[in-house]
Amino acid sequence: MTATAGTVRAELGKLLPLAMPIILAQLSQMALGVADTIMAGRVSAADLAGVAIGGNLYFPLFMLISGVVLAVNPTVSQLHGGGRTGEAGEVARQALWIAIFGGLVLVAVLLFAESIYAALGVDARAIPIASGYLRGVAFGVLPALGYFALRYLCEGLSWTLPAMLIAVGALFVKIPLNSLFIYGGFGVPAMGGVGCGWATAAVSFFQLACMLLVIRHPRVRATGLLARVSAPSWPAIRKLVLLGLPIGTIAFLEISLFSGTTLMIGRIGVDAVAAHQVAMNVGGLAFMVPLALGTAASIRVGTNIGAGKLAAARHSGRVAVGASLAFATIMALVIFASRNPVAALYSKDPAVIALAAQLMLFAAGFQFFDASQATIIGALRGYKDTRGPMLISILAYWGTGFLPAAALGMGWFGLPAMGVYGFWSGLTLGLAVASFAFFARFRWLGRNPARIAALAAG
Repeated sequence: MTATAGTVRAELGKLLPLAMPIILAQLSQMALGVADTIMAGRVSAADLAGVAIGGNLYFPLFMLISGVVLAVNPTVSQLHGGGRTGEAGEVARQALWIAIFGGLVLVAVLLFAESIYAALGVDARAIPIASGYLRGVAFGVLPALGYFALRYLCEGLSWTLPAMLIAVGALFVKIPLNSLFIYGGFGVPAMGGVGCGWATAAVSFFQLACMLLVIRHPRVRATGLLARVSAPSWPAIRKLVLLGLPIGTIAFLEISLFSGTTLMIGRIGVDAVAAHQVAMNVGGLAFMVPLALGTAASIRVGTNIGAGKLAAARHSGRVAVGASLAFATIMALVIFASRNPVAALYSKDPAVIALAAQLMLFAAGFQFFDASQATIIGALRGYKDTRGPMLISILAYWGTGFLPAAALGMGWFGLPAMGVYGFWSGLTLGLAVASFAFFARFRWLGRNPARIAALAAG
């Protein structure tokens, strides 16, 4: 398909109605973490650092498991595009088993977090807060994964509105719960940063309860989801895991790139961790839009592949990437211009504010790389192309990202120790390499119909 102004407008007319609810859902989901950061930061820098360090162990592992469950999205998109919607319910039922098995493993890890932090040499002031935060979060792991399995089913059907409504509702629930558990009241003791974990668990139950109401809608009933209860089918689970494990690994590798960096910065001190977390929150908020465009691209590409429209699938991915880069340009300018007042929203500590504002210059600079690679990954996922991107992620995120970040930050290999600035320089390099490599993969795959057919066949 030759791209013209008319075809681009037509594709945007299909892409944006899918993407806008996902964008709002992702921003609301991210805002849950922002609320933790701001409200814990008002208690002390140690509480802010504890929540940051706790989240930076939890979220990579959670994204690894939820990424496996995300195999539901491209699978259902291709079934839906091919007129086989009635088969999607069984896919979701097997994904729920994956969520249960994986969730139990994650809970076990979270309950032993204190020894992990001690082994890493994290600042002793932050360890009790981080481990207490994770004990609270652990209670919400299973409902959170169940919610995402059902959400991905809805999104695979090109129905993205429920996730938005639930995520916005969750934000309105989270803030008063945070206030209650962090600062205390109505007989509940003040827990500081630890309270964020218990509020997070409560919100996970809220989101699952809402999604259980959504799946009664005729649009989801058409998948046969509620027709029966399925025992684990190991062949079906294996197929989903083979598709989803690379998806989860990609998410894990990217998030653990940032989380591993945070844990190493934790050796510098709580002020450095707090400033780093502020800048990461700002960059993460901007990242939600390209990430949502990637999810919309996955749906559009998958639906077109299921319908046998290969040129249209390639066009959908290109338009999504273009929209993502346009947004990145705007956000880079916004972050640069507002870095000082935004940093002051997160902390009352002048040292934290000054350092966070400087780190936000890095966050502005890597917007283009972070945005484009996130959206391209989504487009590749629509093709069910996950193993090649996983290998790229290993090389880019850790080979050219984390290792240079650690070397520059800690002064390895005879280099001068640049501290937190060195870590952010390495992060930027890794994202740049990922962006160019994923784009090359996308171009190659779009011109290889035999490979596309093989991926679609599983």
